[in-house]
Amino acid sequence: MTQSVSKPIEIPKEKIKNVKFSEIDVLGTKEEKNQRKIDLQRAATLGAQSKANIKIYFVDDQGKRHRVVATVWATTENNVSFKGEVMVPIKSIYQVGFF
Repeated sequence: MTQSVSKPIEIPKEKIKNVKFSEIDVLGTKEEKNQRKIDLQRAATLGAQSKANIKIYFVDDQGKRHRVVATVWATTENNVSFKGEVMVPIKSIYQVGFF
């Protein structure tokens, strides 16, 4: 991952609709991508079972790092979705944090 070491900017879930995302995956290795998939599936399970908030760290099309704290409603092949039809492309997510 070639991200800057800047601290992620906290963003409200509702503001994600205004973010532009890159077409390039932020993770470089198959292992990192597999771990991200496992973490996102766990986040979706926790969201469905207990409405637990998860920290999702992602990058916009300018390379700026963001963090949103929200309940993951579902993960698809390409996106993570939150309440209110808010979505983040999986390829833009570089970390999933659990409380």
